Amino acid sequence: MGWKNVNAVIENRLFLGNILAARSSRSLTERRITHILSVCSDPIPAELPESGVCHMRISVEDVDYADLLIHLPSACQFIDQALRNGGNVLVHCVQGISRSATVIAAYLMWSRRLGATQALDVVRAARDQIWPNPGFQEQLVLFGLCQYAPSPSNGIYLNWRTQIDRKLKSQGGYR
Repeated sequence: MGWKNVNAVIENRLFLGNILAARSSRSLTERRITHILSVCSDPIPAELPESGVCHMRISVEDVDYADLLIHLPSACQFIDQALRNGGNVLVHCVQGISRSATVIAAYLMWSRRLGATQALDVVRAARDQIWPNPGFQEQLVLFGLCQYAPSPSNGIYLNWRTQIDRKLKSQGGYR
């Protein structure tokens, strides 16, 4: 398949890509992208209001202990609303391998009621170089166990978050 900047996960509607895809006006125009979900802190032109693109940012690092789980419900809602309204969505991170792949897998879990492994298989069929880090893979499983609604009041989420915080504290805090 080869390494591309962007791949379609849901044909001509939902795309998974890297930072280059998000910064390429040609790439966005060719795919008629109306919505971009950035799963990183790197700036892109589409976040400027004059771009005309609806933009959402989830600023997390690509590390095992980053809490992407708490953001998955709002990410799924953003993607779903865009698709229902006839929009085309690009979900990207820096390399288009871990964070953005995890978010799209979560959307497939939520919208199609797939398991984490099934959802990752669908994403990998569209973009073979995906490789969510082990922490994000665990969070996809937890997303299903939380019935797609992790929150500080959800016991499964709370137990996981407490374990992460304890582990980080015992290692001397965040690296």
